[in-house]
Amino acid sequence: MKKFIGFLEKYLTPLGAKLGNQRHLQALANGMMMTLPLLVIGSLFMILNNPPINMATVDMDTTNIFVKFLINWKTWAMANEQWIMAPYHMTFGMLGLMTSFSVAYCLAKSYKMNAAVSGIMTMSVFLLVCSSVVQVPVGESTIPAITSQFLSSDGMFVAIILGFLCVEITRWVDKLGIKVTFPESVPKMVSTFVNSLLPLFVNILIIYGINLLLISSLGKSFPEAVMSLLTPAIEVGNNIWVYAGIILFSNVLWFFGINGTSVIFSIVFMIGLAGTGANAEMVANNLAPTNPMNLQLFRYALLGGAGGTLGLILLMWKSKSAKLKSLARISIVPGICSINEPITFGVPMAYNPIMAIPYIFTPSICVILGYYAQVLGFVTPGYIADPSFIPFFIQGWMSGMDFRNVIFMFLLIALSAIIYYPFFKVYEKVAVEQEKKEVEEEEDFEW
Repeated sequence: MKKFIGFLEKYLTPLGAKLGNQRHLQALANGMMMTLPLLVIGSLFMILNNPPINMATVDMDTTNIFVKFLINWKTWAMANEQWIMAPYHMTFGMLGLMTSFSVAYCLAKSYKMNAAVSGIMTMSVFLLVCSSVVQVPVGESTIPAITSQFLSSDGMFVAIILGFLCVEITRWVDKLGIKVTFPESVPKMVSTFVNSLLPLFVNILIIYGINLLLISSLGKSFPEAVMSLLTPAIEVGNNIWVYAGIILFSNVLWFFGINGTSVIFSIVFMIGLAGTGANAEMVANNLAPTNPMNLQLFRYALLGGAGGTLGLILLMWKSKSAKLKSLARISIVPGICSINEPITFGVPMAYNPIMAIPYIFTPSICVILGYYAQVLGFVTPGYIADPSFIPFFIQGWMSGMDFRNVIFMFLLIALSAIIYYPFFKVYEKVAVEQEKKEVEEEEDFEW
């Protein structure tokens, strides 16, 4: 075991640290987090427009007060759908556009560039190549409108690429040193405006030029060409076994004291958000969500935080070890909200060969079971971006407006307790013996 741990530590620890500090991955993770408040608020309007009731199967003459309330709610929502869903379309429905700004902003900030200007330039270029102006008939006349296909979650991957590309082009232009120097008396906003013209022009010249070249040669726009190239990679990432492997890698890093969640967050969040967005589009069009690769999967991996340790915390609650019992009481509330540092570094789980197997494998097992629970129709696939760090049972209900998902999460917690149990009993014995030894040493010292 020592040789195995030494081998993993030698090769995985440097890799995990390097990935965790990689500038573009950090910008991606931070940029995605910037969009979360808008996505959560947009999801609230999605909930408002989709009460948990099927009008085709419900008894319209029911006397049940709660069911009658849901019927009236659904009737009102159907009559006012255009106005209720407007905030959703302008928040969650603009995920690609928002991501183009936020990723570019975070990357430019890491380079100590003007982050706001870089974000605005990227958003402008994104609109230029990912949307087009069309004439929409209104009555007897037409009005101009822009297409929105790639402005939503469909354009998220393109937004990320453009976020990186535009900032790197701007950085290259800055290195050329072609700038106008103004006296100190000139307001800073003036110099910023003037010196932003050339980078914006070069970005448009290069990226829009590539877009026109692709249209003329391949008949595909820039986002269409990018998506066709990325489709194989996206399909690999959307494979549940690859996804479970990514989660497993994260927990291996946690075992060595590295924040594995931060290393893999940008990847799993991007996959999950794309799936959640696709499901949200289906629900918005009065269709049932069908994509199991959504944010809900990541919630299954974090029942108690890294290592899926909520089941372990329940075992520790009645432990014979005073240390483990006290840790359980301290960790239960953070664990319910998927925060696990008290357990990871308190037990500790890091560098603990006895607890390594359940700590590393339990989250991946829960993810695989969660995937098939959605595929087989036991729970509704997630279509709402729920807030992070709220109690898991609230997340479970909000993600698909389905109480069956809450029940399923409790079953996963029970399963994690079963998986942890034999390893926990072995470690508990070690902990109790260690505590007895410490008490004896203290008594000898006092004597």
